[in-house]
Amino acid sequence: MNWKYNNKDITNISEFPPNTFGFVYIITHLPSQKSYIGKKALYHNRKIKLTKKELKLHEGVRGRKPTYKHTTKESDWKVYWGSSKPLLEIVNTEPLSNFEKVILKLAPNKKLLTYYEIKYLFEYNVLENSNKYFNNNILGSFYTKDFEI
Repeated sequence: MNWKYNNKDITNISEFPPNTFGFVYIITHLPSQKSYIGKKALYHNRKIKLTKKELKLHEGVRGRKPTYKHTTKESDWKVYWGSSKPLLEIVNTEPLSNFEKVILKLAPNKKLLTYYEIKYLFEYNVLENSNKYFNNNILGSFYTKDFEI
């Protein structure tokens, strides 16, 4: 199942604009019309231990020698379904044709990605409409249970 952005299927990372760090998305379970809003980064930064061969390249160099290198790797964005356990349970038991994955907003960096996700979560009132959204918290600070008085 592909992500849709501006009514077009996105199947490859090269289809995103060059400065895209990640995106805010909405996944909708079509039979129930219940949705989940989240964010996904397109790349992961990893810290990898240097090999013996790489360490030898730094012999004779003055100062502290590096023991790790930083690499960037494409994330699992193509097959990602969010972190909502109730949503994932439904995804694992129903056909994928029962779902729609739509990209709402592209973000050029990590900070704006988080900002846009929070903006959409509040804009869509996900905590106050728990019958329409799988989301049950925002930033681990605001919860749907806070509205059950």
